[in-house]
Amino acid sequence: MKEREIAEVDPAFIKVLNAFAADRQVTHGGGKGFGSGALKVKDKIFAMISSKGEFVVKLPNKRVDQLVESGKCERFDPGHGRLMKEWVVIGPGKSDWVKLAKEACDFVKQGK
Repeated sequence: MKEREIAEVDPAFIKVLNAFAADRQVTHGGGKGFGSGALKVKDKIFAMISSKGEFVVKLPNKRVDQLVESGKCERFDPGHGRLMKEWVVIGPGKSDWVKLAKEACDFVKQGK
């Protein structure tokens, strides 16, 4: 990743990026618009910082339900008023971003 790109990334997200630095199946960025700075596996987004600066991951719907019920997270709304059932927003300090990103990566790798 270029120095300029790193400077534009949320400092809390850098830990997540570093956790996947050695995983050759994971890519970062590319393209424009939705998910342009996201972490992807098989060209599928599993973790990102939204346009609102929120950390967002893709997890199974039941897992998202658990996280929302715990009060640590909320469902992700990409901006058109429709909550996404497999996407969750994790607030700063609410949960371990790296752990949840790894969980999301495994979920997406499985193709479910």
